[in-house]
Amino acid sequence: MSASLDRPAPEDPAPATENDQASPSARLTWAQHALARKDAEEALAIAGASTDDTTEIPALHYVRARALFHLYRYAECAEELEKASANVGPHAIALLLDEAVSMRRRDDLLPLLEICRRRKPDDARLMDAEATVLIQLARFDEAELLLRRSLRHRPGNRGTLNLLALLLTETGRFEGALAVMHDLRESDPQDWEPICNMACILSSLGRMEEAANLYRQAVPMAPKDPRLRLNHSITMLKSGRMAQGWAEHEWRFGLPGHTSMPLDRLLPNISPSLDLKGKRVLVTQEEGLGDTLMYLRYIPPLARTGAIVHIWGTETLAAICERVAGVTEVQFGGETPEYDYHCPFISLPRAFSGTPDAMGAPVPYLSADRRKAEMWRQRLQDDRRFRVGLVWAGAARPEDTAALMVDRQRSMPLAALAPLADIEGASFYSLQKDRPAEQIPDFPGELINFMPECHTMDDTAALMVNLDIIVSVDTSAVHLAGGLGKPVIMMDRINNCWRWLHGREDTPWYPQMTIVRQTRFGDWSDVVERVKQRLEDAVSAH
Repeated sequence: MSASLDRPAPEDPAPATENDQASPSARLTWAQHALARKDAEEALAIAGASTDDTTEIPALHYVRARALFHLYRYAECAEELEKASANVGPHAIALLLDEAVSMRRRDDLLPLLEICRRRKPDDARLMDAEATVLIQLARFDEAELLLRRSLRHRPGNRGTLNLLALLLTETGRFEGALAVMHDLRESDPQDWEPICNMACILSSLGRMEEAANLYRQAVPMAPKDPRLRLNHSITMLKSGRMAQGWAEHEWRFGLPGHTSMPLDRLLPNISPSLDLKGKRVLVTQEEGLGDTLMYLRYIPPLARTGAIVHIWGTETLAAICERVAGVTEVQFGGETPEYDYHCPFISLPRAFSGTPDAMGAPVPYLSADRRKAEMWRQRLQDDRRFRVGLVWAGAARPEDTAALMVDRQRSMPLAALAPLADIEGASFYSLQKDRPAEQIPDFPGELINFMPECHTMDDTAALMVNLDIIVSVDTSAVHLAGGLGKPVIMMDRINNCWRWLHGREDTPWYPQMTIVRQTRFGDWSDVVERVKQRLEDAVSAH
């Protein structure tokens, strides 16, 4: 249905003249282009009611619904969505979710869904769509009631059961999620997706051998599916099978959003037969800031091959990148420069996996601006206590659903760190940016906040090097501090990221990092108590 309702318009549509006489497909094309220009009024006028209902097409109803959603006209939008939805397959409102998320209007789908469900109260597809939104908003009890009701209408529906398993996983009921996936697997043994989903859950919990065994079954069933292969790579990496994991991780290029650069010019594996002397290698930003900070360690060994290293990244990291040994040029924005090879940051470990530089340059491979660091040294020189930098939340990124859902598990409210305020001989500095910084009044002790003066990561790095230790959840701050060679205590969720392996309190990436991990899903209390003890020991040694 999505292909017919939301198919892309041609690049060069004809002008929207004589709209009443235009064919439905032409009106659809023109209306889609008007929406692309963010002109919802024009789109609605172009896609307006047909003079001949017998020639109407569902896709026109859907494009009208999109325009009406843009204009906050929910009652009319609900009517058009109903007309766009066939009696089989997902409801058309499911197609609207990604657009609403990109507009940061996820919440606005709820009043629209309420209207849709009043029109069709027994449509299980609408229950599933509303449950999806509620899960993303962490309103789990409401979502579960809807999913259970949906299953009474459509017992065994695979889409609904997948949503239920997602909800159970998001609320820490992992065994329940595994049971749902097991039933899905039993009902269709030829479907690899439940097997993959089971493996993902097991891997996130550190049950690595069980996950690996499931992938051994699933991969032969869909050997060229990039979703399956990418998930497989994450389990390999979390198991410490780095060389194989990095090679498998290249399957991500089969998914949208990773690189638009030609893969035939992707940097090959570094080997004695590969001559990079004088060759320009364009290293590109791919995912979050933390990933870039982590993989900058591969720039010095890349430069030692004789390559000319050109980084094309983000402005907030530009100054830090410029000081990494071996960098020739740093660019943010602008046009694609000339290059011989390109390499996204996350492919650098694969390129070096068979070399003595498999872990990149030793820590510290990042440095702070000397002038800025000296300024902070002078401002902090009267504080002779043990200086602790605190980060309690990552960036939520509500326009990225996957990132949003991870963030609410890795982040905590600042109030959870209240026991640290009792530590004598320590002073606390906020390193928190964005909306979570508004929680600073919730800390019962003094929490010094210079972050309004830190506009880039370069500014934050200069402040960090003047602190004694960084205590942070799993966000880019740990990579910045770790790459600078600072002692770090990372507070980690129970279903942790692959890069921190499993069952370890240390990490090969950052020798001065200690990991303190949850023992109960969503419960930070014992983590904070253990962090408090470590800080008290550090203050005593100080």
